Amino acid sequence: MALETISCPLGCQGPDDFVVQGHDRQHGLPGEFTVVRCRTCGLARTSPRPTPESMGDYYPDDYGPYVGTRISADAAAQTGLKARALAAAKTLFDTKAHSLPDLPVGRMLEFGCASGNFLKLMADRSWDVEGVEFSPEAAEAARALGFPVEIGALEGIEKAENSYDLVVGWMVVEHLHDPVGGLRKLARWTKPGGQLAVSVPDSGAAEARLFGKRWYALQLPNHLFHFDASSITKVMAASGWRVTRIQRHRTMSNLIASAGYWLEDKGWLRVGKALKDFPERGGRIGALALFPVSYVMASLNQTGRMTVWAERIGE
Repeated sequence: MALETISCPLGCQGPDDFVVQGHDRQHGLPGEFTVVRCRTCGLARTSPRPTPESMGDYYPDDYGPYVGTRISADAAAQTGLKARALAAAKTLFDTKAHSLPDLPVGRMLEFGCASGNFLKLMADRSWDVEGVEFSPEAAEAARALGFPVEIGALEGIEKAENSYDLVVGWMVVEHLHDPVGGLRKLARWTKPGGQLAVSVPDSGAAEARLFGKRWYALQLPNHLFHFDASSITKVMAASGWRVTRIQRHRTMSNLIASAGYWLEDKGWLRVGKALKDFPERGGRIGALALFPVSYVMASLNQTGRMTVWAERIGE
């Protein structure tokens, strides 16, 4: 595995502070990785980190977001009362659906579209949708649903300028080797006045400090950057976007899975595994049971996940 050391992407020249060191808890692959925070701007990053060429080793085909967004043929074809009930539950508990403002229908690009779950949601709302996905297997799953998906890393994809009314990326920006360059590219592809919505882990939440190297959303080395509300706003501004709203997710997934890591490290393997698998397997029943607590924690900006809305700057 080849590693590289990087400086702050915002061009800061000041020193860095050590934040935490950890290993790959998702797949057990080798390596210890360090997170540092720029003392000037506050942006935290993983450094040293795997190079773009070696990063694919940390994204096996069973990587959670790939599997978790797959839609079966039966589910895609559901109609009637059950489909309406599921749609209502999704609107209530799925932050991505809940956070969408009342935008006129247009053309949408999802970067990091995984297996096509959100593409289908928006296509069902009459949007013209396209996707970009790093994983060939996940991209093929999205294509099987009938959506045009380009395979590759965002850095290597080219699109026509001023093409999209809305660009979205759910839990993707923290994976980019060059978030400023990637977000600038998305700004060029977006029409004047177009909207961007991205979700990222919130390293400013108390749970990140509480659990440290056991924080579920740390996800080393896949997460190359670790944003809080202040640093993501600065990165957006440097990339041609003006942040208009930040919404915390109504979920306790990070907290529960982090507790699972802690229990595993203390030898409570069975219950620890059950808790750490909650983000991928907790489902709507788990979301419903925890909704009152999630609602309060989100209002206090303490759920460890956030969706950031931004508008393209300039003409």
